[in-house]
Amino acid sequence: MTPAELASVVLAAAHAVFTERGLDRAALPEHTVVERPRNPEHGDYASTLALQLSKKVGVPPRELAAALSDELGRAPGIKSVEIAGPGFLNIRLDAAAAGQLARVIVEAGAEYGRSDRLAGEKINLEFVSANPTGPVHIGGVRWAAVGDALSRLLRATGAEVGTEYYFNDAGSQIDRFARSLLAAAKGEPAPEDGYGGAYIAEIAAEVQSRRPEVRSLDDAAAQEVFRVEGVALMFDEIRSSLRDFGVEFDTYFNEKDLHDRGELDLALNRLRQQGHLYESEGATWLRTTDFGDDKDRVLRKSNGEWTYFAADCAYYLDKRERGFERVVIMLGADHHGYIGRMKAMAACFGDDPERNLEILIGQLVNLLRDGAPMRMSKRAGTVITLEDLVEAIGVDASRYALARYSSDSPIDIDIELWTRATRDNPVYYVQYVAARTAGVARNAAEVGLVPGGADAFRPELLDHDKENELLKALAEFPAVVATAAELREPHRVARYLEESVAASYHRFYDNCRVLPLGDEEVTDLHRARLWLNNATRTVIANGLRLLGVSAPERM
Repeated sequence: MTPAELASVVLAAAHAVFTERGLDRAALPEHTVVERPRNPEHGDYASTLALQLSKKVGVPPRELAAALSDELGRAPGIKSVEIAGPGFLNIRLDAAAAGQLARVIVEAGAEYGRSDRLAGEKINLEFVSANPTGPVHIGGVRWAAVGDALSRLLRATGAEVGTEYYFNDAGSQIDRFARSLLAAAKGEPAPEDGYGGAYIAEIAAEVQSRRPEVRSLDDAAAQEVFRVEGVALMFDEIRSSLRDFGVEFDTYFNEKDLHDRGELDLALNRLRQQGHLYESEGATWLRTTDFGDDKDRVLRKSNGEWTYFAADCAYYLDKRERGFERVVIMLGADHHGYIGRMKAMAACFGDDPERNLEILIGQLVNLLRDGAPMRMSKRAGTVITLEDLVEAIGVDASRYALARYSSDSPIDIDIELWTRATRDNPVYYVQYVAARTAGVARNAAEVGLVPGGADAFRPELLDHDKENELLKALAEFPAVVATAAELREPHRVARYLEESVAASYHRFYDNCRVLPLGDEEVTDLHRARLWLNNATRTVIANGLRLLGVSAPERM
């Protein structure tokens, strides 16, 4: 019995009690939930339904809990129900009902854990969005891992998701990039406000190889060639690096397109219609202070140039016009002050900034070697890059390490820890369970132990306390996925895999032998435990897939 099925049983019992007592059934919720008690001695699951309904129907909570307990006690699969405290219901399942979960999981396969919790939501998820002026640095890599995992979670809970990478191919940063390439091509040092690092010389050389005529152009014309060609080369490298990291985007959006298509003027006109623009000192301003911003924002300067914020406005409007009801943007720690102006901008368009716009801030990441932060990239010269991280600990460990912490917490990634083949390495600890469960299944087949069909499965034999513990851990997976998606917190999946599933499986494996020993005859208990082993493999693989991490069959 899954938690969702048990919750339905609890609600059905409440309907029966309300009908028998003549209570107002309109007070009953459409859905309820059951939770695992913190102390396993209190039962398999707990319900607070009696406490929730007591005031609505004017019945003391313990009296209502007693009636629910009596009704639940007659339900198939319920071993016992106890009343605790002011009206908590502590529920124990019989072994057969608990064990059936193994069959449910194995038969569901890759679908186990998926739900329609966020069905109907159309979400635009923008992350990374590093400017094409250099390789993706480690802060952007964190968003690559977290953002991709979040997109998988949102889709697994029924949302329609469009992932998006926005790159700035217009503006002063690109001009500095082009001047840096030109300087490198001429053998000169980088401009004072330019970009350094070996990659600049590499790109400059590649541009000259592709466009040899650039050597004969004057500086202005040559700089334009380096701008166009250099940005294209840099962005191709960024896309390739992210693809190797397992991250692909549905849309790569160019800022320049907003200018070329006149979308900045469109946004300006829309904001003017909303009544939030004014002119001052020859510039066009957006009155964001009406919606809590600390100051009004310039959209168009007195010289006619657009500001970066004008492009932000146009880009937000473009997303909304494409039908996305919720715009989620992931930004680095240095953009914390950006939240107020963006929320105010959404309000100026007439949107609900709490409903239509979410801004997630990710904190800093340090890569540690011998206990000290690494400061310089071999290639970029100034920052640690995606390639540096992957070279140090690999793709799986990188993605897992970046996704297993709350995004609003700074993290240190210790190279020695994340490359260690020991249980204190979190990704190794979880992947080892994936490999061990696969190994058990292989070894079982070699000795003629196969799970058999569902009709031959004897779930009531899974009555060992370590089997029960593992079943309860596996039952949590759909709720963990739904909560992680709703709260935008992929780290909940990683911690669940480590602390609940992997830990419970290791205890199960140490106490409950799956394979027959020596010439021992294969029994129904061996088969039942093989079902549970395979169910664990399913949950581990599904959870790691949500994080973009592999579930190896051998290690």
